[in-house]
Amino acid sequence: MPIQAVQHVRRMRGGAQSHLMRCADGHHYVVKFSNNPQHPRVLVNDWLGTRLAEMIGLPVPVPAIVDVHPWLVEHTPDLRVELCGQRTMFTAGLSFGSRYVVSPLEGQVYDYLPEGMLGRVRNIDSFAGVLALDKWTCNADGRQVAFWRRPRERKFTATFIDQGYFFNAGEWSFPDAPLRGVFGRNDVYAGVTGWDSFEPWLSKIESFPESSLWPLVDQIPAEWYGCAADELDRLLTKLLERRSRVRDLILSFKNSCRSPFPNWRSVAAATPLCSGGQG
Repeated sequence: MPIQAVQHVRRMRGGAQSHLMRCADGHHYVVKFSNNPQHPRVLVNDWLGTRLAEMIGLPVPVPAIVDVHPWLVEHTPDLRVELCGQRTMFTAGLSFGSRYVVSPLEGQVYDYLPEGMLGRVRNIDSFAGVLALDKWTCNADGRQVAFWRRPRERKFTATFIDQGYFFNAGEWSFPDAPLRGVFGRNDVYAGVTGWDSFEPWLSKIESFPESSLWPLVDQIPAEWYGCAADELDRLLTKLLERRSRVRDLILSFKNSCRSPFPNWRSVAAATPLCSGGQG
């Protein structure tokens, strides 16, 4: 059931030109519109990617389908796409919403923490789990994270946001590369000592039931993928086939010139691989 957007709050940073909006359920959501500058399919990717992350136990925002009424778009000057010097109204209707990790009135949110503060992230071990997810889905972007805490809390929680570039964004393809879909700093991987560090997430990916995947598609608004239903079916079929490849993709990152896992207990000699991706 879609949630109704009731108030625009502010524009968010990022290529999709998302906006923070208050919705009828009392929560704030980061809303992506179908005519965002990246691609309409990033809404599909965000929905599927966030739901998959939920199902394997990773900390992600609550996803929602947000209905933005045409009146709200028309009467909110900030709800405009800005592209090549032109401003155009966002398309009203069903949009993707990612619940803000903590209410703006109840906590602080950061997209970056200095290295010395990472010890204050209570769930730092989940970076290994999201790496497995990003490799499975071929995240073509660097891993995006929101670090947040409530007042008087000393520790931060990491929540993994923005799955829009899963499946290579609008291309719906899997051009794997060792440094693709990883966090920009190695210090979050310092606790990785071997395959056990990727559990339970890796095993849940490898045994992910096909029967759990297809119902997620039934919840996606058809206007998000238009006439590309066959392409979406092929995407999901390929995703299921890739479950058995995730360990090899992680090993490619492990053996890259990033050397991301210095504490891996059984490091095998390998030629560094640094092609096709950002570090």
